Amino acid sequence: MALRRATYDRKTSETEIRLDLDLDGKGEVRVSTGIGFFDHMLTLLAYHAGFDLALDARGDLEVDQHHTVEDVGLCLGSAMKDALGDKAGVRRYGWSLLPMDEALCMVALDLSGRPHLTYKVDLPLELVSGFDPTTVKEFLQALANQAGVTMHVRVVSGENPHHILEAVFKGLGRAFREAVQAEAGGGGVPSTKGSL
Repeated sequence: MALRRATYDRKTSETEIRLDLDLDGKGEVRVSTGIGFFDHMLTLLAYHAGFDLALDARGDLEVDQHHTVEDVGLCLGSAMKDALGDKAGVRRYGWSLLPMDEALCMVALDLSGRPHLTYKVDLPLELVSGFDPTTVKEFLQALANQAGVTMHVRVVSGENPHHILEAVFKGLGRAFREAVQAEAGGGGVPSTKGSL
């Protein structure tokens, strides 16, 4: 399998982002978005996916966190799409049922080329360690759209918002780890259509 790396840069009047991604890394992560809790979640995602990720993002946090979080999703999704190429030899599907103390989250995804997000996560509309939890859906939608991924995220149980979000991001990482892995004995694109 060829090297599966990508670099992505995005600069707008709201954000400036530089991202380096290696899908076949060792989970080495360096993330700086100016939003501490989001940095923690991105670190968990990349570590559990086995990705190397270097990300520097500056956004208009004086307005709110929305632009930064959503644009990081756009950049990560674009880099993933570039790094995956034609997706030849990957498993394609990945899933995780991940516990985090009392929280339990299910994530299932398909590197289908068809963007879709089903997001069933109930959280209180309050900040979690200074982070706006309503932006998580926007992050995941941007990621799914740009990467061309069908993604289902459902919280089965949970009370503590920190634990719930941690289960979501860790579960997403574990599901991506499985989906991007090389399929044993397979070298073609994992679709009867011949392309994804």
